[in-house]
Amino acid sequence: MRKVKFQKGKVYHVFNRGVEKRDIFLSDGDRWRFLQGLYLFNDENSAANLLFRLEQQKKFMHFGILREHMQQAGIKRKPLVRIMADCLKPNHFHLILEEVQENGISRFMQKLGTGYAQYFNKKYERVGSLFQGIFKAIEVKSDEQLAYLLAYINVINPGQELEPDLKITAQDPEEVLRFAEHYPWSTHIEYLGKRESIIIDKGFAGKLFSSPKQYREFVGDIIRGKRKIGFDHALALEK
Repeated sequence: MRKVKFQKGKVYHVFNRGVEKRDIFLSDGDRWRFLQGLYLFNDENSAANLLFRLEQQKKFMHFGILREHMQQAGIKRKPLVRIMADCLKPNHFHLILEEVQENGISRFMQKLGTGYAQYFNKKYERVGSLFQGIFKAIEVKSDEQLAYLLAYINVINPGQELEPDLKITAQDPEEVLRFAEHYPWSTHIEYLGKRESIIIDKGFAGKLFSSPKQYREFVGDIIRGKRKIGFDHALALEK
């Protein structure tokens, strides 16, 4: 039984990985499909067939087409959660979610996990569970914790592609920071003010820093070892 009890208005670090630590993203197409699911399944209304219909019509869907379709169809959405940040790695993912509807996180994650697993199993002709059990969730209890968690998800996780043993301080901080700025599968670029996403609603996470410059300096200080992380829950998911 899950120890965390989700409550409206509270923020949670949500993550999961592939069963037996297997890769759950084998191509950029898989990553795009998961991101599309983040958007489409974050709705009180069912989106089970919408993604399939759009792909049949367009052959390949990107977010411009998705936004255009939603606007032209006059589809009104009622989000289950606020997605503040995300990061996709080959065998796992991280999300920062705020519950905005009763039982919203549980409903959203059930739709997201089921939808993506069905897509993945059909594409790669496999059967069985894709994820390692039910998703994990930890409540974020302070602004400080949320700020450090953003650095962990947006920069440290991508940085592990360069430095597999990276936990907090990088051996080559400048190279890790450059890599993170060009890593398309985290929300670091959104918090730097260089990209806007229809998926992300920063909420009060976007108010933790007065400007993208202050955010950049904050995460840079962490990677360079000039600022110490005051909690360790972000390290709960090993690669």
